[in-house]
Amino acid sequence: MQEQIEKTNLTPTEAAAYLRCSKSTLDKDRVYGRLGLPYSKIGRRVIYRKADLDEFIESGKRTHTGE
Repeated sequence: MQEQIEKTNLTPTEAAAYLRCSKSTLDKDRVYGRLGLPYSKIGRRVIYRKADLDEFIESGKRTHTGE
């Protein structure tokens, strides 16, 4: 029986799809740091931890526009 393994590390393309933004947005964030998304590099590969992306989403929760 094959079990589905949940991905914990995402490529920039996968992270962009998960956040519903463009890969270019993530590329620019790595240069300018406006969003402040943490990432890791393994050699030349950029990796985003899914847990960090979930935390970023949670930190942006609002109940109304006045916040």
